[in-house]
Amino acid sequence: MVDRRSFIKSTGLAGGALLAGGAGTIAGSLSGFDYASQRPAVKDRKFISEAVEAIIREIKSTVEDPELGWLFENCFPNTLDTTVTFGEKDGKPDTFVITGDIDAMWLRDSSAQVWPYLPLTVKDLRLKKLLAGVIHRQNRCIMIDPYANAFNNGPAKSPWMSDLTDMKPELHERKWEVDSLCYPIRLAYHYWKVTGDDSVFDSNWERAMELVVQTFRVQQRKNGRGPYKFQRVTGWQTDTVAGGGYGNPIKPVGMICSIFRPSDDATIYPFLIPSNLFAVTSLRQLSEIYRKVTGNASMDKECSDLADEVEKAINEYAISEHLGFGKMYAFEVDGYGNSLYMDDANVPSLLSIPYLTGMSLDNPVYRNTRKFLISDSNPYYYKGSAAEGQGGPHSGVNMIWPLGITMRALTSNDPEEIRSCLNTLKSTHAGTGFMHESFHKDDASNFTRKWFAWANTLFGELILKIHDEHII
Repeated sequence: MVDRRSFIKSTGLAGGALLAGGAGTIAGSLSGFDYASQRPAVKDRKFISEAVEAIIREIKSTVEDPELGWLFENCFPNTLDTTVTFGEKDGKPDTFVITGDIDAMWLRDSSAQVWPYLPLTVKDLRLKKLLAGVIHRQNRCIMIDPYANAFNNGPAKSPWMSDLTDMKPELHERKWEVDSLCYPIRLAYHYWKVTGDDSVFDSNWERAMELVVQTFRVQQRKNGRGPYKFQRVTGWQTDTVAGGGYGNPIKPVGMICSIFRPSDDATIYPFLIPSNLFAVTSLRQLSEIYRKVTGNASMDKECSDLADEVEKAINEYAISEHLGFGKMYAFEVDGYGNSLYMDDANVPSLLSIPYLTGMSLDNPVYRNTRKFLISDSNPYYYKGSAAEGQGGPHSGVNMIWPLGITMRALTSNDPEEIRSCLNTLKSTHAGTGFMHESFHKDDASNFTRKWFAWANTLFGELILKIHDEHII
């Protein structure tokens, strides 16, 4: 049995202390606001977990700030309330998870959306089955196409069927992103660690993971560019791919090419460092599963050797001195010596490295990188009259992402920094009670995506982290 607190510590979420009452209270709540629940009526909710409802009641009864309690009540269950379709297929649980206002399942988003519910599965068998259903569905998605980032719920018509790539009816979109194959490993690995249930590592899982490792190997591009290419007829530069659809040239040094970022924007240099660091962690988790559960010694070694190779290349090609910050990580490199210095609020980001990999917050390269990320040397760090925080090319200039603000708090051990992030999140939901994709640095009412479940659930995860450290 794993409780929330030990789960948070074991997965690298725990940080320093934060006071949320008395002298340490955060900024004032909305004046005169009645904080009526923004959740769907009970009869309209997609899935109800008593364990989730219990933690909502617990948080609301203990948090001193009514607005934070209200935001948690709205945001934390949003994935379950609005985005999941739970059933059974071939005698196993099956769960399809949409992102919110886009009726498709991203491998990345679906993993992240259900992640904070993992420690509650020990109290709720039906919730446990729901998460197992996500894992089973993701395995089938990967077997359909390991290069796709987003899937329909069965064969359907996608708005992107005309993309110049190998589209299939089951695909919503086919943008190759390394992290799309890392997130399902993260979810399955920690599901096993929390629940002790290894039944998800069935023949479909083994086939899917073989495809993951094979795809990573192919996209090291040691033997040519591989089969994947992508182009889109569009006026939006980041929505299509240079180099005839294969991306800009790379020198095959051991890292894995990611033609798109987790924002679904095309990379400039295909070695995307946050995703390659994530891949190292994911491969080592795979190695452990093969060693301790399935007994597949050859795959255990394959995963371990590949993780070592990618890590060695990152250390050699992705770390260098930059602008007086000391040795730090580049965001993207090409193996020829060219590097891009920036960050994108989508996760994996450079900011999120400790969150996804367990790297120490005190790692000197990460600390230097972090200083750069929250400075005006990062071209996608914005400061305005409404807020300051990370953005990225996806929503355009001056648009800040709540994902980035929440991730900054999750990767901080500074009480004042965490408090500042909470203040920002409180003051920028524009009275909706939910997190958004992005908002303008000078006007939080100018936002994108009113219904974006990942941002909501991640905010809930942050509040749980603070609560489980006896903070509020």
